[in-house]
Amino acid sequence: MPGPRVRFAPSPTGFFHIGSARTALFNWLYARHTGGTFVLRIEDTDQARNSDEFLNVIYDSLRWLGLDWDEGPHAGGDFGPYRQSERAGIYREYLERLKAAGRTYEKDGALFFRISGEPQVIDDAVRGRVERLEEKDFVIFRSDGSPVFHFVNVVDDIAMRITHVIRGEDHLSNTSKHVELFKAFGEPLPTFAHLPLILKQSGPGKMSKRDQGALVEEYRRRAYLPEALVNFLCLLGWSPKDDREKMPMAEIIRLFDLPGINQSNARFDDKKLAHMNMVYLLEQAPERFAALARGFFTGLGPADPAAADALAASPDYFLAVMALSQPKVKAIEELPAYTRYFFTEDYPVDPKARETIFAKGDPRTRLAELAAAFSTADFSSDATLEQVLRDLAAAKALKIADYIHPGRLAVSGTSVGPSFFSIYRLIGRDKALRRIERFLGAPDRL
Repeated sequence: MPGPRVRFAPSPTGFFHIGSARTALFNWLYARHTGGTFVLRIEDTDQARNSDEFLNVIYDSLRWLGLDWDEGPHAGGDFGPYRQSERAGIYREYLERLKAAGRTYEKDGALFFRISGEPQVIDDAVRGRVERLEEKDFVIFRSDGSPVFHFVNVVDDIAMRITHVIRGEDHLSNTSKHVELFKAFGEPLPTFAHLPLILKQSGPGKMSKRDQGALVEEYRRRAYLPEALVNFLCLLGWSPKDDREKMPMAEIIRLFDLPGINQSNARFDDKKLAHMNMVYLLEQAPERFAALARGFFTGLGPADPAAADALAASPDYFLAVMALSQPKVKAIEELPAYTRYFFTEDYPVDPKARETIFAKGDPRTRLAELAAAFSTADFSSDATLEQVLRDLAAAKALKIADYIHPGRLAVSGTSVGPSFFSIYRLIGRDKALRRIERFLGAPDRL
């Protein structure tokens, strides 16, 4: 027996919404879980709103998310074409079937479908038993001769032998129309599974394309990891029932099934997504983290001085800085500001940190002593630098923190960041000493 056939059928009329990505993901997961077929079908009959740009966004977003399709544009298959704009002949054939059955009539230039007048019942795999009565005949071809969504949607599901229609709950109101059409064609109904809505982060209502965080392109631009976004999306309306959240894809595929989909709506939480992305970032090999960072810096363009300076550094130095920063940042987009002092002498000094450090003790003297001790120190490892500083602090009967705090501020402009000794090792002796000298000689920095 062939496995289930599911489809994702987006329209290229806008950027790729989180809700669309979740629908594509659940279809893909069900196909992979059952050994079935995931079909990509492009619903591009709205010529006035369609765009090649948005079509490429669909393809690129699905590929970025790792949702490969078994049939569809660029993949081929036995049931094409997979763009509705190329299926006019198929629609005419199916229209003739309805006409022959006496289920159509013309009114005001449009072609209407004559309903049965009977309640339509489906056993939805998520919602359970759903009964709806379609009360009015409805248009299936407009007066300009173009087919309406309801007609082409059902015809394509029949012609492409789709066995499971997994889509958002907002389509539930269309189901009685679609069931009427399936029955009029004399075709068996697919299994319907209507997914819970994704609610906006606060307040009532469904998340729309205008809401912050609603577009997949935003996460690509911000260098989120696609596997983190996919893991997050799979939990918007589905649960593995054991309170786990972070899971490898193979495990998600193994566990995913329609009975695990919730009936209650899911609320989008960008903080939860950001946290999951951070957890995934921490696990990346330094080389991949650096590659993600380089891609993000490149995307900022030459107009961004932090990006330009970082990209001008040697690959080995860039990798070393990113490896040092990886455990400390929550997102790739924090890196330009976080790493700026590694790549340029033009970095800001935090006035609050400066005020705090210079409010007690004698930081100017400590900096001078630090510079003298480090002028002959071995900068080849953090350990050798730490030993020099410990010896200095012991000789002066002070704590190493008395040197670390002003020393960090002098070479980085901030009181936080990676290991103090790692910063000095990477920057190097000459640059570190010049920065301390400049810091001590600049009144505006004190």
